[in-house]
Amino acid sequence: MTPFEYAHPRSEAEAVELMNEPGTSTAVLAGGTDLIRLLRRDLVTPQRVVNIKDIPSMQGIKPVDGGVMIGALTTLEDLAASPLMSEYHSLHHVLDGIRAIQIQSSGTVAGDLCHLPNCWYFRNGYGLLGMENGESLVETGDNRYHAIFGNRGPAKFVSASRFAPGMIAGQARVRVVGPKPDAEEWLPLEYFYITPKTNAQGVTVLKPGQLITHVWLPGTDTAQGKVQSSTYEVLQLEGLDWPLASAAVSMVVQSGVVQDARIVLGHVAPVPWISHEASRTIIGRRVTEETAAAAGEAAVASATPLSNNGYKVQLARTCVKRALLRAAGQETGGL
Repeated sequence: MTPFEYAHPRSEAEAVELMNEPGTSTAVLAGGTDLIRLLRRDLVTPQRVVNIKDIPSMQGIKPVDGGVMIGALTTLEDLAASPLMSEYHSLHHVLDGIRAIQIQSSGTVAGDLCHLPNCWYFRNGYGLLGMENGESLVETGDNRYHAIFGNRGPAKFVSASRFAPGMIAGQARVRVVGPKPDAEEWLPLEYFYITPKTNAQGVTVLKPGQLITHVWLPGTDTAQGKVQSSTYEVLQLEGLDWPLASAAVSMVVQSGVVQDARIVLGHVAPVPWISHEASRTIIGRRVTEETAAAAGEAAVASATPLSNNGYKVQLARTCVKRALLRAAGQETGGL
């Protein structure tokens, strides 16, 4: 581990100031569930680590503007326990699948949203793009857990966030502060993620000296009716594991007919993958085994699997179908 300075701010303004000292590279410490591993392996080598986990304004959940405001430092345990989150079924389905007590108690919402790829080439020091001597190790090597969408460029890892698909389907917005002391921006979460073309670009729009402070989710009551949501994940193990594929659904149904729907796939592309094709397939129809399966087919029609991950096409197809049925209260058995 490379030596670094340690800073412990008590306010957002102080954190931004500490993250923007000229000539000093920084990393943010919140729950620390991933950063510590990255530091130990010298995959990130900041000159200063800024511990933000004791900033009061970035903690907790409260009702705001008809929805809920979630502090970036809210733990998964607190997210699960909050009565304000009871109608956000999509997020609870993810929480139910996280069986590792250490992640539940110390992992944070923003930590999940900003989690760097679990790609083993990246984790073994070959950079975000998994390159060696200008050649893609992913393309020619073991790529069974890599992207089946958005992989025609150099980035072939998959976005690691488990909550982003459900939050994007629910039209979440995130508050970003920095790098200037008074700089603040709200943006849709779907625009927060990027597919990098170089290792230096990162996986989000965050620039040096910026951080997420809050996530806002709209309420589940709309003019069209109640939002029904779900997430369906395929995991190999129970406990500390990451999905092979997932799908999140947010939809409004009136008189049994889908009026609006957003379907977002996870762990299949460098960014959470919004499937407009699947959404169009289900809008104006009733959710049945047949229509849900048709949406699943539409979702994977443009998939471009690599040499060893073709199985993920079937997983993604099934995730969409199962998520739709679950959201409609028609949950069925396993794969």
